[in-house]
Amino acid sequence: MTSRTAQRCVIVGGSLAGLRAAEAVRRSGFTGEVLVFGAEPHMPYNRPPLSKGALEDDPCLDTLTFRLSRATTDVSWRIGTTVRSVDLRQRSLTLADGTTVGWDGLVIATGARPRRLDLPGPAVGRHVVRTAEDAMQLRQQVYPGARVVVLGAGFIGCEVAATCSILGADVQVVAPETAPMHSPLGHLLGQELRHRHDRQGVRFHLGVRPTAFVGAGRVRTVRLSDGSELAADVVVEAVGTAPNTDPFEGNGLDLSDGVVCDGRMNVEGHPAVVACGDVARFPNPLFDRIPRRVEHWNMAVDTARRAGRTLGAYLTGAVGDPAPFLPMPSFWSDQYDWRIQSFGLPGLGAGDIRLLEGDLTRDAAVGYHRDGALVGVVMLGLTARHAHYRSLVAAAAEQREQG
Repeated sequence: MTSRTAQRCVIVGGSLAGLRAAEAVRRSGFTGEVLVFGAEPHMPYNRPPLSKGALEDDPCLDTLTFRLSRATTDVSWRIGTTVRSVDLRQRSLTLADGTTVGWDGLVIATGARPRRLDLPGPAVGRHVVRTAEDAMQLRQQVYPGARVVVLGAGFIGCEVAATCSILGADVQVVAPETAPMHSPLGHLLGQELRHRHDRQGVRFHLGVRPTAFVGAGRVRTVRLSDGSELAADVVVEAVGTAPNTDPFEGNGLDLSDGVVCDGRMNVEGHPAVVACGDVARFPNPLFDRIPRRVEHWNMAVDTARRAGRTLGAYLTGAVGDPAPFLPMPSFWSDQYDWRIQSFGLPGLGAGDIRLLEGDLTRDAAVGYHRDGALVGVVMLGLTARHAHYRSLVAAAAEQREQG
């Protein structure tokens, strides 16, 4: 470790959250060194299109890469560099090549990685969609008539199924749930989304799981728990993610589902350490005090800005932002020519789902309630009504906070 006198802020993770955290640290008045380590060999880029439009059009980093703001013109980027371990007590980290780097403030923005199925059979022909390289490799294998089996019927799985169908592939989706996107959206809306996919030729195998991949050298068949088999030229595993917490093992942190933070995005017990993005688990008083990971694009931005301001204040000796952190989760999903848009946390209200407006077979708004109070809204279409329903969720949250 080299000697130094100036303060150094290190950001582990070079994606959207790391970029926005770097901007926020600089805008807080911190003038020391800001150093970002990113495992991927690219500058930060936009991930959501990888399973949607970018996959359909052929992924191109030129159009996906974020433009750097003036606040980050003097930030040092070490892309293609993996952080092997971090010592919070010593305030140092070790890179894959054994180099150690000291820091005065740390941002954990390592994100999440796709889960892979631990099943017998060949690995060739199996894909995930998380990085630009993942999308590029998948796109090369999808062609008219290709037999694509998607494992998982969440948002990524359904988006990939829709895109591959548009490209002319023969698409089948396998999931243990009773309807697509059942966990975040519930059965009512999930069934309608299944009908929409059905009309595009996508076939669903629900209530079953894959048990093996069969083939000589590469996957040719996916065997299911009911004994049936699906022919496959391409398999896409869309079975969720796991937070990237490996570098932080051995520091006494709760890493059971990401890194636990408080409402300032401080890692508990470490005022010089913050976390943000998909790896961060934090409470949101808009809904309750239970720390959760929320893997939405806007949450990566919101948590990164809060984390950067918190760490910037610590490093400069300024007073931190006293306002409570109350971000509104929001996501969207484009499938075929229709868009799903959500505000709040619909999954918290899956036991009380009500049609608020419209017709499920066309455009509609669906409300999700917990203890009779609105906690989330999901819209099919109705783009002109987004602001209205966002305000309804926010107003309900404010009433809970006051009550």
